[in-house]
Amino acid sequence: MKKFWALFFFFWPAVAIWLCWIAPSRGWWFPSESKSTLGHQIDGLFYLILIIVTVTFVATQFALGYAMWKGAVKTADSSAVFSHGSHKLEIMWTIVPSFVLVFISLTQLDVLAEIRVISQFPEEARKEPIAEVMARQFEWRIRYPKPGTVLMTEPQPGDLYFVNELHVPTFRPVQINLRTQDVQHAFFSPQLRVKQDAVPGLVIPVWFEVEEAGTYDLVCAELCGWGHYKMKARIIAESEESVEKYITQLNAEQNEDGVPDAPPEAAAE
Repeated sequence: MKKFWALFFFFWPAVAIWLCWIAPSRGWWFPSESKSTLGHQIDGLFYLILIIVTVTFVATQFALGYAMWKGAVKTADSSAVFSHGSHKLEIMWTIVPSFVLVFISLTQLDVLAEIRVISQFPEEARKEPIAEVMARQFEWRIRYPKPGTVLMTEPQPGDLYFVNELHVPTFRPVQINLRTQDVQHAFFSPQLRVKQDAVPGLVIPVWFEVEEAGTYDLVCAELCGWGHYKMKARIIAESEESVEKYITQLNAEQNEDGVPDAPPEAAAE
């Protein structure tokens, strides 16, 4: 029975190695390949941490299995070795994890700065935010600036509104201003690797660059009430011309007064 438990602890690190080996070919890592520029860097950090954790898990489990196996094969007349502890081992397993954590922290600083530090945002995106995304129970309310104007922090006459659908151009960095009308929410697009909490009272800029046209999920990643599960929207990434056409159409629809335009001849009279 003692050997069984030793083999049991040998088994799981072997399974971990096997799963890591086959996972990439089966698409088990992420819901999809990253479709944003920053997403590739975030994926790189994820894989770095995954490798460190996997190596640590496999090494510690094999060490545990080895210690149990050595104890299982000892004969009855084998004498045990009493140890009060090892200061060298304690220092080692304190210093090594500390170095690993410092290494991870320093490695992710540049990526974190690009995501969080406003001065590091691309100037093109920072200069003209494309829209305001207002989270509220339980929807995403999108506010675009009036065509020909710049998005202001507070709503302006002529601003355009839509719910649960954000249109952005591809192949250029864009910024949205994230707010919440009530409780804390979280703007999360898994395919774009974008995630940012919306905090009451704050206007939080978020930027990303979509590399491929398509429709991407936008969900709330913060438990925000009974309707949290249905707080879903979509981000539609398309060409610059398509976005301009959409804004023009939205402007026409929202300013429609129900009165048909007079023919040019009648207007002249």
